[in-house]
Amino acid sequence: MRIDASINPAKTLAKPPQAETGEKSENFGQMLMDAIKEVNSAQSDATKLQNDLMANRPVETHDLLIAMERASTALQLMMQVRNKTLEAYQEISRMQV
Repeated sequence: MRIDASINPAKTLAKPPQAETGEKSENFGQMLMDAIKEVNSAQSDATKLQNDLMANRPVETHDLLIAMERASTALQLMMQVRNKTLEAYQEISRMQV
């Protein structure tokens, strides 16, 4: 077995993190923004159908109920993601370095 003496493990461990981490956090942020936009869109669609029904425009009741349930489920999911993100942030802030 041949051991390569030119590799210094101390230098390898001391390398700064790659530039990929910034790109990944940007993707995560973009993913969150897209999810928030989807929730907002679902809320807007449900509100539009409610307003149409109240204005006595032809709206199928089941379409309204489906839109309202979709908006409610999307909002609940977003709240769970927010709660988990806050928990993770608080856990990281409590870590001792």
